[in-house]
Amino acid sequence: MQEMVNRHWTSLLGVLFVMAAFITLFKYSIDQGWITESMKIGFGMISGAGVGAAGLKLASRLPRNPIGEILIGMAACILYATFSFAGIYYRLWEPMTVLLGMSAVTIGISVYAYKFMSRLLMNIAMLGGLLSPLLMRPETDQVFALFLYLLVLNVAFLFLSISRNWHELRFISFIGSWLMYIVYFIHYNPSTEGFWSMPFRYALAAFLFYTIGLMVSSWSNKLSFEGIDLYMNAINGILFGFWALFILNGEVAYGYILSFIGIVYLIGGFVIYMLTNKITPSSGVYFLGGLLLILVSVSSIGGGYESKPLITVLLWGCIAAIAATIGYVKRWILLSIGSLAIWFVVGCYWYVVNCDTPRGEWFGMYIPFLNWGAVAWMVLAALGFFFSRRLVIPQLTDQANRMLARVYALLSHLIVGGLLTRQIENIFTEYMYDSASSYLGLALSVSWGCYALLLIFCGGLIIASCCFVHSVQRYLLSLQLKRCLWI
Repeated sequence: MQEMVNRHWTSLLGVLFVMAAFITLFKYSIDQGWITESMKIGFGMISGAGVGAAGLKLASRLPRNPIGEILIGMAACILYATFSFAGIYYRLWEPMTVLLGMSAVTIGISVYAYKFMSRLLMNIAMLGGLLSPLLMRPETDQVFALFLYLLVLNVAFLFLSISRNWHELRFISFIGSWLMYIVYFIHYNPSTEGFWSMPFRYALAAFLFYTIGLMVSSWSNKLSFEGIDLYMNAINGILFGFWALFILNGEVAYGYILSFIGIVYLIGGFVIYMLTNKITPSSGVYFLGGLLLILVSVSSIGGGYESKPLITVLLWGCIAAIAATIGYVKRWILLSIGSLAIWFVVGCYWYVVNCDTPRGEWFGMYIPFLNWGAVAWMVLAALGFFFSRRLVIPQLTDQANRMLARVYALLSHLIVGGLLTRQIENIFTEYMYDSASSYLGLALSVSWGCYALLLIFCGGLIIASCCFVHSVQRYLLSLQLKRCLWI
């Protein structure tokens, strides 16, 4: 591609200038009313056919001369401009007529480019095809014809990009299509009322088209799901997410949009894994990206309610517990570390917001330790004790892992202390409000002291158990030695 640009960049620039001049003259004649619409369409068809015939003749006589390819590309550009005028700028042709004419021209130049490896021809045709409706700036609302036009162009360019490994075709068509969408949205100012509005449908169609197309491109390229296709897929998701959030603002919560994009990426990661039979960086990016989007969308659940922090903590706590379990069973250390990070962040968040969050009563009345607030504390504490007992990071030394286990245990005990504190405070607030100022501090001191004594007792019991086991082991070892000596 770089060699082609270095050799023919002046020709490409000249074609663009000629194309812009032709389209400008075409549009100026429309504004001035010099000739009728039918005459303009006829002139465009005859001009395109004539330039194309001359290009084919020259290409057959001089196969290595790029002038023939340039003329054929210019002919395709003229025909694309004619179709844009007839079917998009004015409602002179029906969308089906535009589709048939576009398909005929696109199939013709695609077959020629595929057979004779005419990369320059396809680049000229692509630039002209995308430039025509942009410079025309349609006045009538022929959006369906416009997107049929784009669909035909993108299918052809994507096919040749994949089959001939011409990367610039899918890259420029991708940029041009989303740029066309921006121009359409600004120029037409379409209605965005309702969930299933036309702007949302077109954005969704573009997102799914390029997601599938780029996946097919990666699959055909020796199962290489990395590089430019991966980056373009990420940009594709970002663009769709932006437009979907902008269009559906107030109609649908952002969490549903992010969940949909995340599910699409999870499916993409699963497909890559099934094709390659291994976890690759690209499949990992798809999985993690989709999972992150779904997790972010989960945070939107409960929005607008006072219990939103409690719902968030319960959801993220359950997600961290599931991730920790899977990471422990499958020995996926990265997943285990991720669940540890979630647990720590959620624990800090819960410590900050729990005082201003509803208690989450089950039966319309407060029952100590039988409410959703207590469940949140218990989930976090249980998860922390699990980390202290089971989480081992292979990259660290045994001493470092033991130190971290003590840190996890200490944080878990603090969570238990928070559980006791909040439940006792709620008891006084609900049932003994008058005596709260007198006895609340005493009750908290007693509960903390009892918990401390319980820890001391458990620690002593563990030490005694270890000593007992050690003594039994020594006794059994001495018996075994005596037996060996007697034998």
